Amino acid sequence: MRPLVVVGDALLDVDVEGSATRLCPEAPVPVVDVDGEWVRPGGAGLAATLLANHAAAEVSFVTALGADDTGHRLAALLARDVEVLRLPLSGGTVRKTRVRASGQSVTRLDTGDGRAAHAPLPERVHRLLRDAGAVLVSDYGRGVAAHPEVRRLLAEAAQRVPVVWDPHPRGPAPVLGATLATPNERESRDLLPTAPADVADAAAAVRQHWRCRHAAITVGANGAVLSTEDGTTLSVPAPAGLAGQKLDTCGAGDRFATAALTALAEGADPVDAVSSAVQSASRFVAAGGAAALSVRDGTPEGGAPDTPFTFADSVRRRGGRLVATGGCFDLLHAGHVSLLRHARSLGDALVVCLNSDDSVRRLKGPGRPVVTAPDRARLLAELSCVDDVVVFDESSPTAVLERLRPDVWVKGGDYAGTELPEAEVVRRHGGEVVLVPTVEGYSTTRLLRTVSR
Repeated sequence: MRPLVVVGDALLDVDVEGSATRLCPEAPVPVVDVDGEWVRPGGAGLAATLLANHAAAEVSFVTALGADDTGHRLAALLARDVEVLRLPLSGGTVRKTRVRASGQSVTRLDTGDGRAAHAPLPERVHRLLRDAGAVLVSDYGRGVAAHPEVRRLLAEAAQRVPVVWDPHPRGPAPVLGATLATPNERESRDLLPTAPADVADAAAAVRQHWRCRHAAITVGANGAVLSTEDGTTLSVPAPAGLAGQKLDTCGAGDRFATAALTALAEGADPVDAVSSAVQSASRFVAAGGAAALSVRDGTPEGGAPDTPFTFADSVRRRGGRLVATGGCFDLLHAGHVSLLRHARSLGDALVVCLNSDDSVRRLKGPGRPVVTAPDRARLLAELSCVDDVVVFDESSPTAVLERLRPDVWVKGGDYAGTELPEAEVVRRHGGEVVLVPTVEGYSTTRLLRTVSR
């Protein structure tokens, strides 16, 4: 699969979390006792991170970053998940700080006035946009989507591959022929010269006004309304159960746009792509929204889980879809990475069940593994598509799956026609077994034979 590209404005999002039990004596405002500060990529940076965590393809991110402390911090966060192609920024990198007490926002502090400088693009950006399998424009009104050279390359890309445009009221119109525009209801009314009261009419008006092929207006817990290029307008409802709940919806629009892009890149039609995007955005919000991606001193928000099993429980409590896969993963290679990325794209979190050294020896012989279990686990954990790793001693992962209870158990397509001993456990707990294609020509055994020769 060709790489996916995100183009847009990156911000640094900060959540200052604490509790408020009293008012300030100088003014009737709450006093927040701070428990900690969590950071994550924001704006198009969040979209790029979400895409990298869910798509079965490499993700590159074209954005403008400043040379200030905020820019350096943001670049380091982004580099963990995506390839970053930096454009120059005029002014300070934007930082948005939410002060929250007991999970509720008290105020937001914004700093930074940076905008993308319209300097010549690096040749690498030209090549990337010409070779992309699909492009997401995540516009936050800071100038990347308005860059003249960027727009020319995006217009060319729209003639070849899916281009999804998540707009901003202060940003430019999508390039002619963009595959799908994804404003929310408020943005659609700000964007149109005269906005119809009916959302279905507004979706059609957005599509016609911008001359994009399709337009989907997101309407929060009610899902989305899609207007297609043949003039059809239809409502795509969200799953029941979210309306009325106090949920953090920060990042829901980014998750919608990234899920739609992934589906279109894989060949889905716009109706199926928007349906998939609504489902993905709903699961994302139910699982905690963007806050679930925050880090504190390099640790996931709330502290690292005690075990992979408590992590699995936390995913279920948030309404997330847990995926698991397993194997030896000795001499990690491109075939392994392809399998893991594909597995992660099937849900909201991925746990890898890793054969211990004794287990590998029983399965592969006395000369294996080449890499010990602690090092194999460490390498897997460094991959952005892997959320946790559990090591098991048995020859089969049946016992560990009894405790994990994944929604999806993934194995390579080379197991087709084979009755997996663990399949009964997975299905008994309501899960499904999915076989994904393997990358031909890659195997640890083959690599070792090549080295020995």
